[in-house]
Amino acid sequence: MDIRNIAIIAHVDHGKTTLVDKILHATKVFRDNQETGDLIMDSNDLERERGITIFSKNAAVMYKGVKINVIDTPGHADFGGEVERVLKMADGVLLLVDAFEGPMPQTRFVLQKALHLNLKPIVVINKVDKPNCRPDEVHEAIFELFFNLDATEEQLNFPTYYGSGKNGWFNDSLTQSEDITPLLDGILKYVPPPTVSEGTLQTQITSLDYSSFLGRIAIGKVARNTIRENQPISLMQADGVVKKQRVRELYVFEGMGKKKVSEVVAGDLCAIVGLENFNIGDTVADFENGEALATISVDEPTMNMLFSINNSPFFGKDGKFVTSRHLRDRLMKETEKNLALRVQDTDSADSFMVYGRGILHLGILIETMRREGYELTIGQPQVITKEIDGKKSEPFETLVVDVPQEYASKVIDLVTRRKGEMHVMETKGDMQHLEFDIPSRGLLGLRTQMLTNTAGEAVMNHRFSEYKPWKGQIPARNNGVLIAKEAGSTTAYSIDKLQDRGFFFVDPGEEVYKGMIIGENNKPGDLVVNPNEGKKLTNMRASGSDGTVSLAPKRLMTLEECMEYIQQDECIEVTPNNIRMRKTILDEEERKKQQKRLSTQAV
Repeated sequence: MDIRNIAIIAHVDHGKTTLVDKILHATKVFRDNQETGDLIMDSNDLERERGITIFSKNAAVMYKGVKINVIDTPGHADFGGEVERVLKMADGVLLLVDAFEGPMPQTRFVLQKALHLNLKPIVVINKVDKPNCRPDEVHEAIFELFFNLDATEEQLNFPTYYGSGKNGWFNDSLTQSEDITPLLDGILKYVPPPTVSEGTLQTQITSLDYSSFLGRIAIGKVARNTIRENQPISLMQADGVVKKQRVRELYVFEGMGKKKVSEVVAGDLCAIVGLENFNIGDTVADFENGEALATISVDEPTMNMLFSINNSPFFGKDGKFVTSRHLRDRLMKETEKNLALRVQDTDSADSFMVYGRGILHLGILIETMRREGYELTIGQPQVITKEIDGKKSEPFETLVVDVPQEYASKVIDLVTRRKGEMHVMETKGDMQHLEFDIPSRGLLGLRTQMLTNTAGEAVMNHRFSEYKPWKGQIPARNNGVLIAKEAGSTTAYSIDKLQDRGFFFVDPGEEVYKGMIIGENNKPGDLVVNPNEGKKLTNMRASGSDGTVSLAPKRLMTLEECMEYIQQDECIEVTPNNIRMRKTILDEEERKKQQKRLSTQAV
């Protein structure tokens, strides 16, 4: 059977999932009258809400008698772990680039991985229907990027297609075609069929699926020989352990789903049911003389956070899973399929240190757990430091900001205050394109400030580059917070009286507890206030002055904004229905004692 395996890689929002939609429609996977909606591959609730791809997924289509396995990958740097492992299944990549933005930090990252694996690239310049797009300049920039990444002569000779995924056409020139068939023909022409070497069975597990009927399902590409139903195999694990097991059922991808088959030949992707205790990177090999493939290497995490059980006064009101055993089991289960995540036990039985790629990576995990009914407390995100050549080093990132020219100076000022250094400044149309080198610590809380200072116009992207010597203290949040004095229900009367002190994160009538952060102070330093005081009722009333309380609406903060907002001595209580910020030590006297202890130690 003729097969092509292709992965679609690109920066966030350059149109990967939309292109997959068009391929599915063009190859008649659905009936003509079938309602499918947009972004078919983004099936997870969180992906639909945020409009981003988080998990890589497979689909398979038939075109001119050839089976094309399409792998849709995420574009965010935080989910790089997903991309790194699925590229092992592909033989070619479609590199999608926006005709206005050109190659972005994440484009560079995934392309580097693909070239490293000797995959055949096809460049697709998308969104040429946009005003002020510049396809020719972008084509040159892509060539330069390939050259900088040490591409081979053959890889530098990449074919280029132009088009608009939204309008449903792609062609090898800028003239509009009727549909995307030129691109599909290009895939058949330029992507090589899978290379099959001689020898016994080898299949590397590159991703997982789960079914409540079948249990855990291993997905991978058959590298050598043929795999059959009921075949006894050896599961070669990364630590050298070999387990003798049997394949119960086999599936191949067809359209959006899977089809049961009795055997899968080398070069095709398959899903194997019946294996136990396997991990990503393990090799399914011959029963008698199995040979393992090289394990998948994934970049190290750069950030950690403390996850612990919810110990606030509102413990157990919302969630179903509230004990440390629940929390531990769930985190361990996550590490099985989330390769870039690490979990470590701490001195306390109630807390776990979780290592990830960035705020979004950890935020998605917390949001998923919260929707499943977990309650937990999370601490301030910290970067992971290393000792390199006897010097304390921290992770640095490449930050790219596109912003209208009148706001460029504000952006430069913001980033340099956080120890960032500017390397590139160029004009793209009426936008200014800025590139910085900045410590990962400096990015915490930067997005919110950036959007405020540029009237929401800035587009910022960042990607981990390398570890460099520690840059010293970075200024944190300037203002203090307003803290609730005692438990109770907030009243409009007292919030109205306190409005000149700052703005609030709570509305009248909300339950609060002692030590909870209910607003931001206008000045540095924390302020303990009483938001629960009711109005004293007397017989004397001034007509017309009652009930004229005008309150500013509360400020809504998303989970990621809260994670960037909190300081060292604060944490976030996350439950299925609420996200509350609080002081780690709730009692005011205890906090003062702790502060004294810390200041004497510092001296």
